[in-house]
Amino acid sequence: MAEPGLCERALDVLAEPDAREKARKSRAHAAAWRAAREAGHAEPGEAAPPDAPARPARPELLDPREMPKRRRGGVQGRVALLHAIAHIELNAIDLHWDMAARFAGEGLPPGFADDWVSAADDEAKHFGLLADRLEALGSSYGALPAHAGMWRAAEETKGDLLARLAIVPMVLEARGLDVTPGMVAAFEAAGDEESAAALRVIQAEEVAHVAYGSKWFNFLCGRRNEDPKPAFHALVRRHFPGGPKPPFAEAARAEAGLPPDFYWPLVESETLRDRGTGNS
Repeated sequence: MAEPGLCERALDVLAEPDAREKARKSRAHAAAWRAAREAGHAEPGEAAPPDAPARPARPELLDPREMPKRRRGGVQGRVALLHAIAHIELNAIDLHWDMAARFAGEGLPPGFADDWVSAADDEAKHFGLLADRLEALGSSYGALPAHAGMWRAAEETKGDLLARLAIVPMVLEARGLDVTPGMVAAFEAAGDEESAAALRVIQAEEVAHVAYGSKWFNFLCGRRNEDPKPAFHALVRRHFPGGPKPPFAEAARAEAGLPPDFYWPLVESETLRDRGTGNS
């Protein structure tokens, strides 16, 4: 029997509705892809990714404006935060497999697929860490509602690889670099070292995902003879109105290949005015 191609592997993950099984398949297919690459018989395949991935019956997905205000403090507050992050990580599994498969025919070097398969493997590991913590705290993934806006970036950029790279890794995942240290500190302050340790793993590995986005964004701009910085600014203004919000983890962003002149010019003038007057 022929070895599944990259696109067939992606489709198997994207079509899986069960969250734990999706994560398991992601890790298994990533390991098999690496083995096939080392053996010299990895093929892109031909399966087209769906417009949207399969999802479990729970959590209930709500419009972001309808999401209940997250509880703060105590075990329930920590559970709510872990659940929100787990939902992001589950979506990221699908986003990265979709990236690898949807743009497989764009004539990119093999390292493009390798990077996004590796990122999908990481996200599956992250989801597992967070799902385990939820269960240790007496809850589970799906026990709380989650917002339905995570896939909109994929829908918005499904026909434009440069836009997908700009919005998903270079804006959305870069935001994770900004906010995760504060979440780690909050869990440490609550004495929840296990959850803090899981988030530290996520923080360290997400730097690489943003770096993949920056690397391939710059590669494509070079191929198209475009200046990356104005190209990034134009795509973010078109597909992510409002732009990124400070404060920024500038050291982590720099490590990932995102210099300040990529994102600071996109900050809305109102935000900058508030910073200048000391408001938040």
